Amino acid sequence: MALGDLMASRYSQSSVVHLDECSSSHEDGDLFSQRRDSETASSSHGNATASTTTSMAYLPQNKVLGEPRHEAFEGCLPTGPSDSGLVSKWRPKDRMKTGCVALVLCLNISVDPPDVIKISPCARMECWIDPFSMAPQKALETIGKTLSIQYERWQPKARYKCQLDPTVEEVKKLCNTCRRAAKSERVLFHYNGHGVPKPTANGEIWLFNRSYTQYIPLPISDLDSWLKTPSIYVFDCSAAGMIINAFNELNDWGASGSSRDCILLAACEAHETLPQSADFPADVFTSCLTTPIKMALRWFCKRSLLRESLDYSLIDKIPGRQNDRKTLLGELNWIFTAVTDTIAWNVLPHDLFQKLFRQDLLVASLFRNFLLAERIMRAANCSPISYPMLPPTHLHHMWDAWDMAAEICLSQLPSLIEDPNAEFLPSPFFTEQLTAFEVWLDHGSEHKKPPEQLPIVLQVLLSQGHRFRALVLLGRFLDMGPWAVDLALSVGIFPYVLKLLQTTTPELRQILVFIWTKILALDKSCQVDLVKDGGHTYFIRFLDSMEAYPEQRAMAAFVLAVIVDGHRRGQEACIEAGLIHVCLKLLQGSTPSDAQTDPLFLQWLCLCMGKLWEDFAEAQIIALQADAPAIYAPLLSEPQPEVRACAVFALGTLLDMGGDSCRDSVGVGGDEECDDDEKIKAEISIVRSLLSVVPDGSPLVRAEVAVALSRFAFGHNKHLKSIAAAYWKPQPNSLLNSLPSLAHISSSSSGYGNSNQYTPHANIVSSQIGSLLRVGNDNPSVVRDGRVSTSSPLANSGIMHGSPLSDDSSLHSDSGILNDAVSNGVVNHSRSKPLDNAMYSQCVLAMCTLAKDPSPRIANLGRRVLSIIGIEQVVAKPLKSSSGVHSGEPTTSSPTPLAGLARSSSWFEMNSGHLPLTFRTPPVSPPRPNYLTGMGMGMRRVYSLEFRPHVLNSPETGLADPLLGAGGSSGASERSLLPQSTIYNWSCGYFSKPLLTPSDDSEEIVARREEREKFALEHIAKCQHSSVSKLNNPIASWDTRFETGSKTILLQPFSPIVIAADESERIRIWNYEDATLLNSFDNHDFPEKGITDGNIRIWKDYNVKNKQKRVTAFSSIQGHKPGVRSLNAVVDWQQQSGYLYASGEISSIMLWDLDKEQLVNSIASSSDCSISALAASQVHGGQFAAGFVDGSVRLYDIRTPEMLVCATRPHKQKVERVVGIGFQPGLDPAKIVSASQAGDIQFLDIRSHRDAYLTIEAHRGSLTALAVHRHAPVIASGSAKQLIKVFSLEGGQLGTIRYQHTFMAPKIGPVSCLTFHPYQLLLAAGAADACISIYADDNSQAR
Repeated sequence: MALGDLMASRYSQSSVVHLDECSSSHEDGDLFSQRRDSETASSSHGNATASTTTSMAYLPQNKVLGEPRHEAFEGCLPTGPSDSGLVSKWRPKDRMKTGCVALVLCLNISVDPPDVIKISPCARMECWIDPFSMAPQKALETIGKTLSIQYERWQPKARYKCQLDPTVEEVKKLCNTCRRAAKSERVLFHYNGHGVPKPTANGEIWLFNRSYTQYIPLPISDLDSWLKTPSIYVFDCSAAGMIINAFNELNDWGASGSSRDCILLAACEAHETLPQSADFPADVFTSCLTTPIKMALRWFCKRSLLRESLDYSLIDKIPGRQNDRKTLLGELNWIFTAVTDTIAWNVLPHDLFQKLFRQDLLVASLFRNFLLAERIMRAANCSPISYPMLPPTHLHHMWDAWDMAAEICLSQLPSLIEDPNAEFLPSPFFTEQLTAFEVWLDHGSEHKKPPEQLPIVLQVLLSQGHRFRALVLLGRFLDMGPWAVDLALSVGIFPYVLKLLQTTTPELRQILVFIWTKILALDKSCQVDLVKDGGHTYFIRFLDSMEAYPEQRAMAAFVLAVIVDGHRRGQEACIEAGLIHVCLKLLQGSTPSDAQTDPLFLQWLCLCMGKLWEDFAEAQIIALQADAPAIYAPLLSEPQPEVRACAVFALGTLLDMGGDSCRDSVGVGGDEECDDDEKIKAEISIVRSLLSVVPDGSPLVRAEVAVALSRFAFGHNKHLKSIAAAYWKPQPNSLLNSLPSLAHISSSSSGYGNSNQYTPHANIVSSQIGSLLRVGNDNPSVVRDGRVSTSSPLANSGIMHGSPLSDDSSLHSDSGILNDAVSNGVVNHSRSKPLDNAMYSQCVLAMCTLAKDPSPRIANLGRRVLSIIGIEQVVAKPLKSSSGVHSGEPTTSSPTPLAGLARSSSWFEMNSGHLPLTFRTPPVSPPRPNYLTGMGMGMRRVYSLEFRPHVLNSPETGLADPLLGAGGSSGASERSLLPQSTIYNWSCGYFSKPLLTPSDDSEEIVARREEREKFALEHIAKCQHSSVSKLNNPIASWDTRFETGSKTILLQPFSPIVIAADESERIRIWNYEDATLLNSFDNHDFPEKGITDGNIRIWKDYNVKNKQKRVTAFSSIQGHKPGVRSLNAVVDWQQQSGYLYASGEISSIMLWDLDKEQLVNSIASSSDCSISALAASQVHGGQFAAGFVDGSVRLYDIRTPEMLVCATRPHKQKVERVVGIGFQPGLDPAKIVSASQAGDIQFLDIRSHRDAYLTIEAHRGSLTALAVHRHAPVIASGSAKQLIKVFSLEGGQLGTIRYQHTFMAPKIGPVSCLTFHPYQLLLAAGAADACISIYADDNSQAR
C-alpha cells in the first residue's frame, strides 16, 4: 500500500462545510441598496436557481468559507506541539543500569537442610548441572561459574562477584564491595538457599558459620542496609515469600518509605515449598530467569504432541545464536521477547510497565522471564511473587501464540540437526501478528481497547523483512490521533524510529517522514534527540528530493520547522546543512505549472524558514544575502489565505534584524556599517510587501500582518513615534483651537519636573515637521501596484491637518493629541538609519487601518501595535467636568519648546486606574459616549517615562504594552510582550488530525446537499409553471422592535427563517412558521454608532440563540472618494462563482473571491456617479448589473477583457437614483429590471442597446424598494406611501398590498425593503414601522 497515494487522495478532499444552514444568503439587488446586510452573512447553498431544462445552470457549484481556518479564528488561540503535559510522560524517567551482580549460593552439596524432606526421584539440577556428577567442591564452583555466565548473557557489562556457601561476614563484605563498585547504579543480589533452612518468619535468610557446623541467620534489614538502593533481589528458596513480607514491613515503618528503589523476585509464596519433581531442575526459578528458552522448550516438550519424536538432548543442540534473529535459536528468543513484552504491556499499569520493562535492560529481561516462571511454576502449584506485585499473567492468551511458534520451530529441529545445511523456515508468528494489528486498525478506535500487538510491531521493526509493512501499519495507527501517538511512544517506539533515520532504504523514506510528522505534532521535545542524532539531514534530503508527493515534502518541512522552533542548536545545525538555500530554491522554482505549488507545501516552506530565522541574526543575514524578501513577496498574492499568512510570517520574522541593530548599539557582525544600506533596502522591500496585504480579505493574513508590523514598530520605535506625533500636532489654523479649553495634564505623577533633561532633544519636535504632514498627498496609495489604495486617505485636512482619518466624528474628535518625538529616552539608543518618512507614514496608516479592523481579534492586535508607537485607544467615558487645570501649565495652544513632551489633550481619562498618569479634562461638546475607532477619534499619547511592565499589563485596557518605555528595561522582557504570531501553532494542528482517512461526516453532507438540490429543482419547476399570483395572502407578521425600522430582510432558502437588520446593524432572526424569535445580535461592537464602512462580517450558527460565530470579516470597499462621510455600500453575492461584488461611494466595483478571500479585481465603474444598486446574475457566473445615482444602468461581465458590456440610461423623466435592479427570471443574460426613486420601473433587454421595451409607472416619486423573483414571472415594488404593488413580467399589475395582517387591519407602514424567497412564491416586506410581513400566493394556504 503506497502511503503516499493514500495521502494524496485524502489531501484532495479536505473537509468542507456547506454554508446553507450556517449563513444567510443575499439574493436580490435591493437587499444591497445598503451594505447593512452584507454583514449578516454570506453564502447560501441555494442562492442559485434551476430550470428543468438546464437545471445545473441554477445549482450552486461553489462552497466557500468552510475551511478549518473558519472554525475558530476569533475564538481560542491555537497551541502548537507541546513540550510538556501529556507528552513527555512517555519518556523513561531516568534510564538505569545494573552495574554489579552479587551471586550468593548456599548449596552445601550432599547435606540436606533439616526442614526439607526430599522425595525420590527428586529434582537435582542446579544451573543445568547435576551436583552429584562430580566432587562437591568442584560442583559448587562449576555451578557458581555457570550461573555467572547465564546472567552475563543478559547484562554483559556488569561486574559479577560470587560467594559460595559463605558466612555472614563474607556476605557483608560482598555487599559493601558491590555498592562501592556500582556507585549510584543498581546492584543485583541473587540468593540460592537450596542447602539451608527456609527463611524465618522474622525475615531472616540462612548462611553458614566458618566450619559449616551451624546455620547462621542474616536479617533482611542488615542486607538492605549494606546494599542500599537502587537494588534488585532474587530469592530462589522455599518459603521465599517470607522475605517479601519482611521487606514490606521494613518499608512500611522505614523513614524513607516508598522512595526506596527496591525490586524483589521470589520463587514462591511464604507457605510454599519449591517443586521437587524430577521433571524440573532444582533451581527451576533461576532457570526460568536466566535460561528462559531452554526452560520453556523443555517444559513445553512434555506437554506437546511432538513429545514422542523429541528428545530432550535435541533442545540443547538448537542451532544458532540467541542474538541472531536469522537462526532458529535467535528467532525463538525474539518471539519470546515479543510475547512477554506484549503480555506485560497489556496487563500492567502504564507507570509500572515503564519502570520494570523500559528503565533497565537487566531488570526488563528478568521480569520478562519472570512471566515465564509464573506460568511454569504455577503448573507445579507454586506461585512466584514479586515486589512491586504484578497482576497474574500465566493464563494470558498470548502464551498460546508462543506455544504455537515453539511447536513450529521444534518440528523443524530434527531435520536441521541432521543436515546442518538445511534451510530454516522462519515462523509465521510476526506476519500473523501484523495481520491481527491490521484487523484492529480497520475496526478499532480511541474508545475501544488499544491494540495488544503494539509491542510486537515494535519488535518487528528490527527485522528488514517485515519492516516496511510494520511502518505502514504503525503510520496508520499514529494517524488515529494524539492518543495513538502517545500510546506508541509509551510502548517505546522512539529509539527505533530514531535509529531508522540512519538507513538509506528509499522505500522507507515516505513512511518515516509521515511517522515523524505524527510524533512531532504531539511532542516538540523530540527536536533535541533529532538534532543530537543528526536526524535533521534526513529530512532536508527528503525535502530536496523530487520523487516525493508535495504534501509529503510539506511534512518534511513541518518536521524541520519543529526542529528549529525555538531551538538554537537545531537552527544552527539546519543552517550548516544548507536548509535556507534548499527552501529558497524550492520557492523560486515553484512556477504555476509545477507540482510544487501545492499550498500545504508552500505554507510549510514559509513556516520552516520563518522559524529558522526567527530571532536568529546569523540566519537572517544569510536569508537577506540570498534575497529572501524578493522570493517571498510573490507568495503574498497566492490564492490560499494560509499560504499568504505564512509568507507574511516568514517576512515578519526577517524584520527583527532591524529591531536588533536598533536596540543594541553593537550591530551584528561588527561591520554593520557597510551593509547597513543593504539592510535598509531589505527592510523597505519587506515593509512594502507587508503593506500590500493590509487590506487582505482573510483575517488569518491580517493578523500576521499586525504581528509583523509590531516587530517593525518595535525596531523603528523612534522614527514611527515622531511621524505619529506629527500627525497629531495641532496646527494654528485648525478648528480645534476654537473648541473649549481642551486639556491639561496634572503633573503630580508625570515626572514633569525633571523634564528639562529632555531639552537637548527638543529640536526634534520644534523643527518644523511640516514636510511630514504632506505625506498623504505625496503618497496617496499604500500599495505599490496601485491595485488597492488606502482605505483612509488624508482627507479634510483643513479640519484635521495631517490626520489620517476622515470619518463622521472628526469634528468631535480630539486631534490636538500630541506625541513626544523623543521616544522616551531611546533617542541615542538606535544606530539604524531611518527609512524614508513616506514609508513610516504608510506604516502608521496601515496600523490605524488594522486597529479599525472589522474582526475584533485583529482590531485588538492593531491597537497593540499602535500602542508600541505611543498611540492608545480607549473606551470613552462621559466625564464629569473636573478639569484639574493647574495655572501656569503649558496649555494646548501655547507653542512651548517642550510641547511634544509634556502635553496631551484628551477628554478621556486613562482607562487603567493604576497607571502613573491620569488625564482629566472637561468633555468636548457634544460628549458622545461611544467606542472610538480610528486615530483622530480615540488615540492619545501615553507617557511612558515611568511605565513599568507589570503595571502596563492592565486587564482593563487589554493592552499589554510596556514597550513604550524602551529606555529602562531590557529588550528581552519588552520583546516578550509583543503580540505573538499564531499561524505556526494553528498550522501545526493540521498534522495532529487524521490525514489518511476522510472525515466521517462527508456522506451526511452529500446526502443533505442532494436533498436540497432536489428541493430546489422541484420548487423552481413549480415557480416557472405557476399561474400568475397576486401575493396578497399575508401568512406571517412580525414586529422586529427595531427603533428605526427594518433596513433589509432576507428569506432563507431551505428553512422557514427570515432575517432582518436595521440601520445600526442589529440583526434579528425569526422563524415564521413557529412565529418565534431565534436569535438577536449586533453585527459589530458599537451599534449605537451608525457607521457605513463597507465592512463585511459573515456569521454562522446564527439561528441558535447566542451561539452565532463570526466566520470571517473584512473591509469590502477600499479607497473611497475624498470628503465622503458615509460609504453607502452596496453588495451582492454570486453563489456559482463564489464572488462578492461591492461598491458604494467609490469609482470602482470591488470583486472579492470568497474562496480565496482575496480581492481579485477592481472594476472601474466608468462613471462619475456612485453605484446605488447592484445585482449579480445567479445563472451566468461573472455577470452583474449596477444602477447608479444618476439613473444610469450598466451591465458588466468580468469574463470579457473590457468588463463593461454596455451602459444605458433608461430613467430619463426625472434623474433619480436607481433604487433596485435585478436580472429577469430565466436563463437570458441580458434582460434586466431596474427601478428608480422617481417611481418608474424599466424592463431592459440590454443586447438591443436601445431604450426600455417596457415601462411601468409604479409609484410617483416614492419608490423605495424593488424585488425580482428569481424563477417566477413576478416582480414587486414598494413605496414610501405605504403600499406594495405586484406586477407580471409583461407589465400587468397583479395586485396591491395596503393592509396589515391583523384584526383591525391598519395600513402597512412606509415600505423600506422587499425580498422574494429564492425558490417559493413568498414575498417578505419590511417597513419603517419595524413590522415585517410575509405574503404568499392567493391559493396557497397559510403555512
